[in-house]
Amino acid sequence: MRLGQADQATVSAAVAAAEARTNGEIVTVVAPRSDAYHDVALHWAVLAILGMLASLAAFPQVAERGWALVDPWATRSPTGGLLAVALVLVTATFLLARLLLAWMPLRLALTPGSTEARRVRRRAVELFRVAAERRTKARTGVLLYLSLAERRAEIVADEAIHSRVAPEVWGEAMTALLMATRDGRPGAGMAAAVERIGAVLAKHFPRTEDDLNELSDRLVEL
Repeated sequence: MRLGQADQATVSAAVAAAEARTNGEIVTVVAPRSDAYHDVALHWAVLAILGMLASLAAFPQVAERGWALVDPWATRSPTGGLLAVALVLVTATFLLARLLLAWMPLRLALTPGSTEARRVRRRAVELFRVAAERRTKARTGVLLYLSLAERRAEIVADEAIHSRVAPEVWGEAMTALLMATRDGRPGAGMAAAVERIGAVLAKHFPRTEDDLNELSDRLVEL
């Protein structure tokens, strides 16, 4: 899922319209995903190894049959041979798990929601510090961040806004964004969220005559 030129224009226009009513500045960022989740893939691979070891413990005849393929004339499977078979099976299990989990949709499907939420929030805060934090004279910057693969979003506000607006106030904007994104319309969702953010900012920071456009209205796609 990506945003096209029409989506870019729609979101940029929504930012310009929202900022026309407020001294606040809105920065919009869309990322394909917020993390590679390599650690999640490794954790599942380790669990697969443990599952294989548990299976061998419950069904030791599997290792014995494996050794029989190596030495079909043996009347008794040596301990070293059984351990070698176990090592081969464990290694194959690990490599297969890593191969399957290289497919990002599967990796994301196996990632706990709480982990996704933390990674998306962390990425949003990182981008906010680069793109918006303390980059406006009155500390009135807001970052709207959408992570497409996780279908999660974050709103991060600068000092002046954070001191006056409770986090739950952004709920309507988040709902509009996420519902549209799940319907395959991330551009429309971003525009709707920007409109609602603008309404909040206009209430607390109405536009004054000396207001300047301090941050770009353009949607940033990473």
